[in-house]
Amino acid sequence: MTTPAHAPIQLYKLHDRELLARLMQRTGTGAPVTVRELAGQAGVPHGTVGNLLTGEQESVLEPTAVAISHAIGVDFLILFVPLGRATRHTGRPRMSVPA
Repeated sequence: MTTPAHAPIQLYKLHDRELLARLMQRTGTGAPVTVRELAGQAGVPHGTVGNLLTGEQESVLEPTAVAISHAIGVDFLILFVPLGRATRHTGRPRMSVPA
């Protein structure tokens, strides 16, 4: 999925951690997948998948939601729901400004 350089990117919240875990046990191919395998197939850090499963992280940007869902073999709206307004997030960490 390509996004124009300055187009807003939608944030998506994981609908159900337990559903993600169940789908990882039986992906679209019928085979189970580990956190690291799913992350590798989706092209995302394994910490992102692990944090979604534990609830430490609740939402991801649309390209990440699509990649995780595609790697499992389900439509991304099965796992994720739109969260608020789109953001102009570039994928780079925010700069912290000293107080």
